[in-house]
Amino acid sequence: MSKFKAPWGNMSAIRTGRSFDLGKMNLPQLWYAYLTYPTILLYFALIAATAFAALRLSHGFWATTIPVPAVIVIYPLVWYLIHRFILHGRWLYRNHWTAALWKRIHFDHHQDPHLLDVLFGSPLNTIPTMAIITMPIGALIGGWSGAFSALCMALVMTCIYEFFHCIQHLAYKPRWKWVSHIKQLHVLHHFHDEDGNYGITNYVPDRLFGSFYKESRDRKRSRHVFNLGYDVKEAERYPWVMDLTGAPPKDRPDGARPASDRSRAA
Repeated sequence: MSKFKAPWGNMSAIRTGRSFDLGKMNLPQLWYAYLTYPTILLYFALIAATAFAALRLSHGFWATTIPVPAVIVIYPLVWYLIHRFILHGRWLYRNHWTAALWKRIHFDHHQDPHLLDVLFGSPLNTIPTMAIITMPIGALIGGWSGAFSALCMALVMTCIYEFFHCIQHLAYKPRWKWVSHIKQLHVLHHFHDEDGNYGITNYVPDRLFGSFYKESRDRKRSRHVFNLGYDVKEAERYPWVMDLTGAPPKDRPDGARPASDRSRAA
């Protein structure tokens, strides 16, 4: 009689370097990794704490609840602006003091899109950013109760974003049509042209600001899709990210052949 084997299997077998490899994981394995990941557990704890604070400090139903839909509307736009103009901007890696921050928050993710621990942002960066963006909005609506309510909603949305972000890099074909659609759009962002489809679950800002594209044939493939413009030439001028990485930036995934080789093979 064979022994029962958990659906997530041997998690150590799907590790690559310092992280779980989403390219080798199935959906049950993702659930296990996601729900036990320290950053997500911290977010869950903060959701409980901020919800408690919002209710404890509440002086009225509307003052506490209105910040929730406000954040739901504003958050995708703010994420879009940060993703497009900061994470994909070049000014962070050109400064010695901010090069390590840019490397951690986005460059590493585009160099190795399937690594779980560089997919999640560092809480040292994400939590202050969420607080700075959402708490003033909540405070204007409902004082301290509204401020904590807004931060709570931002944390909830971040957890949702991060889960679907994982699915978009998972070796898994979603059955739900909407999830399959957003996965396709995000794959284009990572493997075809990085200057578009900046959303995770919401692509309304992309449509509003002209950065949306539906299929690969809609755009020419970008040569910077994996290095975000930080190629070997840029690394020679601004070496700090390369020094931290310990190797020149990659312009394609490990094991991939150059386009010229692929065309000759065809």
